[in-house]
Order: sequence, then structure tokens, then C-alpha cells
Amino acid sequence: MDHSRADGHTTDSTSRGLSAGVAADQATVRRSNLALVLRHLSAHGPCSRSAVAVATGLNKTTVTSLVGELQARGLVKETGPQHAGSVGRPGVALVLDGSRVGALGVEVNVDYIAAIATDLAGRVLIDRRIGFDAMGSSPDRSLDELARMVERTVADLDRIGVTLAGITVAVPGLIDTTTGTVVVAPNLGWHGVAVAERLSQADIRGDIPIVVDNDANLAALAEYTSGVAAGTSDLVYLTGEVGVGGGVISGGRLLGGADGFAGEVGHLRVDPNGDQCGCGRIGCWETKVGLAALVRMATPDHAYGTGRQVVRDPEERLAEIEQRRAEGDPRVDAAVAEVGRWLGVGAATLVNLFNPRVIVLGGYFARLADLLIPAAQEELARLGMTGAVERCRFAASDLGFGAASRGAAGVVVERALSDPTTIAIRCPQPQG
Repeated sequence: MDHSRADGHTTDSTSRGLSAGVAADQATVRRSNLALVLRHLSAHGPCSRSAVAVATGLNKTTVTSLVGELQARGLVKETGPQHAGSVGRPGVALVLDGSRVGALGVEVNVDYIAAIATDLAGRVLIDRRIGFDAMGSSPDRSLDELARMVERTVADLDRIGVTLAGITVAVPGLIDTTTGTVVVAPNLGWHGVAVAERLSQADIRGDIPIVVDNDANLAALAEYTSGVAAGTSDLVYLTGEVGVGGGVISGGRLLGGADGFAGEVGHLRVDPNGDQCGCGRIGCWETKVGLAALVRMATPDHAYGTGRQVVRDPEERLAEIEQRRAEGDPRVDAAVAEVGRWLGVGAATLVNLFNPRVIVLGGYFARLADLLIPAAQEELARLGMTGAVERCRFAASDLGFGAASRGAAGVVVERALSDPTTIAIRCPQPQG
């Protein structure tokens, strides 16, 4: 029934539902257009409003309104007149700003905790890592240390006037990304650890989104967007930590699998008569090529798990191995050759499965790439399918042990670019 009011408007339920639906659709369209403009400026800026309108297909009035909102959210700024050689008054150039909006990626791994904070243009604002024995600590103690790292970094961002848009946590294990829970992380000894819930209790703003994901997947995203093989649509990233994880980019997309557990390449069985892995199985690939295996062979007196020892960052362990090699210790060259050979064995399986163009070596693999790659390439050529092997190469990452944290921060940036309305309005929109 139509319930007319004196002002001529109707209040029937159908009209109310239609109005709500239209409003919701309009909000969705505007959100999509904001993202369209912001991504264009991110990829192609500086450019004028007119150029944005031409490139996006939006009319100039709409672009002006969208740019005004993006400026109010602190995501876009003007840089001055743009002279493109055309006749007439030059347009005002626009660029992605986001210098006052931060993205935080943190990582907890076997022997360190790391944090990288960037702005929305990807500029690194804070980069820190501390040695920490997560393998020998309880999950609660590890999460307490992680929370302190987060609190310290957020406080530093606050001091420089940067508002945090989100936090992504990288963990070496199987992750339930919907709840932010680590299902299992064998090398950490974690089972069913609710990381996101614990961090939500830290001394930070309660509205900051917290996401948890696999370290290798996040590192692979970082390599795909800004690493040595950036833009390569088919690549495999190998973490090169105590445990070995893999992130697979296939057709330009991260391969997650049905439950998001794809990429656990460190637990490929390569030697039925090998050592027991942290996962409980025998002969996993990471028992042959993980940092723990190299340390055990090259510096057995400082192997992981050998009595009480000072917590050591992986960079310190590598420095010691390199020092001993320089001093002529024959165990080091033998250990590196053995790791390189097994690296090629596992890589052959990955090439046969995923047909990548590049296998990016991260972590300690990158540090020792010049020594590891020749042996790995020889074994890969012997075991891999000929056509696929000939078109695939190894490449050393230049992101070091910070690849996962960098990728984690990148996830926050990507979310902001996809939905600029998640960034609060900082100031009134410019007029005109």
C-alpha cells in the first residue's frame, strides 16, 4: 500500500527498499571509481585531471569530485602545472601521495622477528629486525615479543605523523587466513595459535585491521611486484630460512590452493633414508637445504639445538660461515656443494610441476647464490624436463630476509588502493 505524505513523498516499503538499494549501488560505484583513479595515478602519475578522465573513461566532473575526496583522505596531492606540449592552459599534475598513511608488515621466524613499515607509495619508513629464538620459546612468549615489536613500530609511526592503515603478519606455516590463526608451524612448534586475536590485544588502535598469512606467499608477492623478477607472470620464490617455504605465482596470480596451503615445498620428500623433519616426517627437502642443514654441516659446533647458546640472527650465522670459508675450512665448500645439489633436486620437481620462468632464491640462498646456483643448475638440468628447464633460470633476491615483511606491508597497500574509503578523511575536501 502507498502511504503518501503531505510533502508528496511516499513511504511504502518497496520505495524504501529501492532507495536503500540505489544508495548502496551508488556507494559501490563511487568506491570502485575512487580505486580506479588512485590506481591510475599510482601507475601513471603525475598526470592532470583531464588525462585521468581520458584514461579512465570517467567524465571530468566526476574525476574532479573523486580527486577531491582522495585529497581529503591524504592519498593524492598536486605537484604543480603539467606542460605536455599542448596548446592552452596547462593542467595541474596529480600524484599518489599516501605519505601520511602507513602499512606495516611484520614477521616472526625461527630466529628473528622483523618489521617493515612503508607509506602507500611503497617508500620504506621503518625497517628493523631483532634476533629471537622462536624455536626455543613458547608461542605466548613469541607473541609477546611480536606484540612489543608492533607496539614500538606503531608508536614510531605516530611520532612522525603517519596513520597506520593495517598490519599483516608473516609466519612460516599453514595459516587459516579467515581467522588469522596458525594451524601448524612445524619449525616454531606452533599448533592452533591465534595470532590475530593476540595482536588485537596489543597497545595499538583497536580499529587497525590485522591479517596473518604464510611468509613464503607474502615474499613471493613482494618479488612479483618489486623484486628482481618483478612482473614475471610465472615464478617460484624459495624462502631460504631454517625451514624452506615456497610461494608460487602462476599466470600473474598467487597460487593458494583450496585451503590456502599451497607452496609447502619444504616438505616434499626427497630422501626416504634422510633425517627427521620438524614436521615429523622423514627426508623432507628442507632437511637437506634449510639453513639448519647448512649450519650443521659447515659449523657443527654452532648447529641449531646444540645446547645453550646466544640467540643469533641468520645474518650472523652466514657471516661466520663466510669467515670460515675465507680461512680455508674445507667443510664449508663441501656443505655448500651438498646444499646446492639438493637445491637442484627439489627445483627440478618444482619446474616439472609449475613450469616457472624464474626460481627466485631468497633468504640465505640469495646471500650464497653465486656458490649455490652452479651445483643447483647442474642437478636441475639433469632431472628436469628439458624444454621447461631451458626456459627457467635461478635469480638471487635483492630483498634479503625482509622479503616476507615487505610483501606483508604490500598487502596493506593493496587493500588501500582497492578501497580508498578504508582510509579516513583527514581534512575537508578542497572546494572548486
